[in-house]
Amino acid sequence: MGAFHAYDIRGVYNVDFDKDTAYKVGYFIPELLGTDKVLVGRDCRVSSEEIHDYLIKGITDAGADVYDLGLSTTPMVYFATASYGFRASVQITASHNPAQYNGMKVSRENALPVGLDNGLGQIRDWIDAGRACPVSEKKGAVHQMDVHKAYLGFLLKFKRDYSDLKIAMDISNGMASLYVKEIFGDSPAYIYDTMDGRFPNHEPNPLIPANVADLKELVLSKGADVGVIYDGDADRVMFVDDNGRFISPDLMIAVLGHWFLEEKGEKGKVLQDIRSSKAVGEYLAPMGAEMETWKVGRAFAARKLREIDGVYGGELAGHYYFRDFFYSDSGLLASILILNVIAKMKKNGVSLGRLIARIEKYRNSGEINFRVEDKQGAMDAVRDHFMKEEKATAYMDFDGYRVEFPQWWFNIRPSNTEPYLRFICEASSQELLDMKIAVVKDILVTGFSAEL
Repeated sequence: MGAFHAYDIRGVYNVDFDKDTAYKVGYFIPELLGTDKVLVGRDCRVSSEEIHDYLIKGITDAGADVYDLGLSTTPMVYFATASYGFRASVQITASHNPAQYNGMKVSRENALPVGLDNGLGQIRDWIDAGRACPVSEKKGAVHQMDVHKAYLGFLLKFKRDYSDLKIAMDISNGMASLYVKEIFGDSPAYIYDTMDGRFPNHEPNPLIPANVADLKELVLSKGADVGVIYDGDADRVMFVDDNGRFISPDLMIAVLGHWFLEEKGEKGKVLQDIRSSKAVGEYLAPMGAEMETWKVGRAFAARKLREIDGVYGGELAGHYYFRDFFYSDSGLLASILILNVIAKMKKNGVSLGRLIARIEKYRNSGEINFRVEDKQGAMDAVRDHFMKEEKATAYMDFDGYRVEFPQWWFNIRPSNTEPYLRFICEASSQELLDMKIAVVKDILVTGFSAEL
């Protein structure tokens, strides 16, 4: 069952999983999560309707009722799960992956994520073992459920005055199109704002530079103050500054400090993932933030933010988590709050580009992917090489390794969803950064036959 990953079920539909898998996932969820009611939503991918039908058939054959949201953003499903007291929900989506992919994100009460280590692994094992799925004597019913207005009302509570901002938006033909015009109106310059699960204009992954090229051009042609781009299921959002430059998403954790720590006065813990720039914590510390670093991915981040009762958190991948949103992530909520900050900064004569320049103090490699068979051996070799050369100032080993030195740091970790070893490095100068990257490439390519 190659579609079962640390965070969700995902893969190429009819290759990594199929309608039979969807049926069995549906059948086993009520037992796994101890409930007779399951909330279901779906994205606009071509295969989502078939997965939806078989997932629901599995749930009802097990004797549980389905509450069907229909077309949904993933955070909309989180909202409904927590707001209406569901103990189980499934969003059918492959998030930012290309059109041929699909998958399922499973949540439990309070929209807590169900990952491989707390439920998905059990379902996978039951399927692999060929466990029978006898149809219940009393099949479940299907109820249509509409939370569009409720979720919209929730989001609008956070919106402030944007009338002075010129905004460019790329909706990626994804699920954010359900809400963006009701939230932001007709004044932004929109592209690709029609739902289309074939993603005809670009893949719905804003981390790939080619997918942001049209937004950059739009920002410059319109003289916009900011560009906003969502992924396919609207749980992630990323930004382009007024100079047409893509902003590394971890830096927006620092920007959000102006809303939570300054505007709202909510001092406390702020969560970042193990790949985040040191600049984030350095910028937020004077505002009263206590930085907490943890593993990559919603299955870990949402649970961790709740555990530490953090004010908010974020990831390099463009997920932002909020105590005010059940400790879950929402691309639309994140964009509303960040635009609040950008609008206020503009009134004070500070552009987004200038604000980011205040935060960004280091040279960063971005994530570099290596395809390598012996991931653990390769990680150990990189760690050991540098720790023998130089005394580390900090060491973390809970998601690969993050090792910090006085002038630079690196994180090397195995991907949870793809056959890659991921490396990221940050340094005080471009020269130092380039030198460290070259050493890592030599270790991995020479010693482990890694392919870039």
